[in-house]
Amino acid sequence: MTTSLRIVPANEASWDDLQAVFGTRGAASRCWCQRFKLARGESFGNTPTEDRARRLRQQTACDDPASGATSGLVAYVDGVPAGWCAVEPRSAYAGLLRVFKVPWEGRDEDRTDPSVWALTCVLVRAGYRRSGLSHELVAAAVPFARDRGARALEGYPITTTDVIAEELHVGTVAAFAAAGFEVVSRPTLRRVVMRIDF
Repeated sequence: MTTSLRIVPANEASWDDLQAVFGTRGAASRCWCQRFKLARGESFGNTPTEDRARRLRQQTACDDPASGATSGLVAYVDGVPAGWCAVEPRSAYAGLLRVFKVPWEGRDEDRTDPSVWALTCVLVRAGYRRSGLSHELVAAAVPFARDRGARALEGYPITTTDVIAEELHVGTVAAFAAAGFEVVSRPTLRRVVMRIDF
């Protein structure tokens, strides 16, 4: 059976479609890709789930294709919304800039450089997992970032697939390697910093 795959910038997708990818159960339905977006002093405990969802809607500009604002990609398989990839300038992730170990241990560079982009999340909807869709999303993020002025794109994948599904949101080393990313550092036993320079 042949399937069709279409990956679009989030502002060309509908908010209903993106909500369908995030679902109503599991970690994604609580996080809404805000882990690295929360400001200093904010936490999941003091920032309601509804607020995190509202923030993602603003960040992606879903339903507004004329908007230049977008912070990710939405994948459709046979017309059904099936995946999401968070990708935008690394400087947009305030929480990521504050952490020490991943991705910064052993690296000395300007954390706020807007020309370095980050791919922080790859989410595949239940029923579409183990189909290669996460590899397709990571690969699509490369021209997406490059065409919008990035001089480099990096990600922080997990080193093993022997983990619970909630941990796979950062992607796998295999998915990043297949898209041309190379290892920059190994800050922990389970996480790798990978990067592609343009």
